[in-house]
Amino acid sequence: MSKPTVASNYAGKAAGFYISAALKEATSLDHLTVLQNIKFKENIQKISGSGLVKNAGCNFVDQGTLALTESILTPKNLQINMQTCKDQLLSSWEAETMRAGAMNNNAPQFEDYVISYFTQHISDAVESSIWSGAATTDGQFEGFLTATTGAFAVNGNVVQTDNTGGVGAAYTVGNIIGNLQTIAAAIPSTVYGKEDVRIYMNWKTYRLYISALSGLTGYPYQNMNDNYIPMFEGIKLSVVYGMPDDELVAAQTSNLFFGTDLVSDTTQVKMLDMSPLDGSENLRFVAKFTGGVQVGIGAEVVQQN
Repeated sequence: MSKPTVASNYAGKAAGFYISAALKEATSLDHLTVLQNIKFKENIQKISGSGLVKNAGCNFVDQGTLALTESILTPKNLQINMQTCKDQLLSSWEAETMRAGAMNNNAPQFEDYVISYFTQHISDAVESSIWSGAATTDGQFEGFLTATTGAFAVNGNVVQTDNTGGVGAAYTVGNIIGNLQTIAAAIPSTVYGKEDVRIYMNWKTYRLYISALSGLTGYPYQNMNDNYIPMFEGIKLSVVYGMPDDELVAAQTSNLFFGTDLVSDTTQVKMLDMSPLDGSENLRFVAKFTGGVQVGIGAEVVQQN
């Protein structure tokens, strides 16, 4: 099989297609509100009202109050600049093509295969930054849980609950249910029971929860079919890869935001085959994208660590 040449240059919406596909692999985004077309910054406004409904009368009388909470989400510019030998990817691409079958038109083109290879690194980096990223670290944006500088810490109004074993204590099969009860009890009554309230945890924590349940009852194992929805005391669980160990967060998905830009000309995906230029078998890959997170109303979020 002859070696393919590559010359791809995508910008704006065309690049956004590939970046969007990469971001969808970050599982946390399935449980957040995603704002896709932020050029520079976005003002996130949440309004709560009280005393708005009164007895009817003939005259207009201003009544009730509206409280406006505003947060600013400023995505950070990020990029991948990577050079690799084409031969490193060719063998695995050829294997993929052969597995698809000679008559299978769904076999991936080489450039699509290369893009998918690199964009997987984008999704992994975004998943990690969403929760624990630090803007001062190269290649990361500020996350929700980052100490002192994260979105929760800067907001200052996020409700804090104690780990039953003390701050920083590890979750175990023996204490995970108690910790879940503690964070569930701390959810403000203004949002408790809302359809999009979630308790966020990573897969290690979720495994401890399932193990704890197995010691109590056959449920939910006997009900773990394709329709099973992870829950705790009626609250849906959002199990994501990027959450750190021994931490829980309770919030509405509509109150936690991820922002990016998928249509601007600054969003780019490029591949440059160096063989016509310097005779090498090197392939250069460039991806430019943005990412950032923000919380709407901090007082309606609960954090446990």
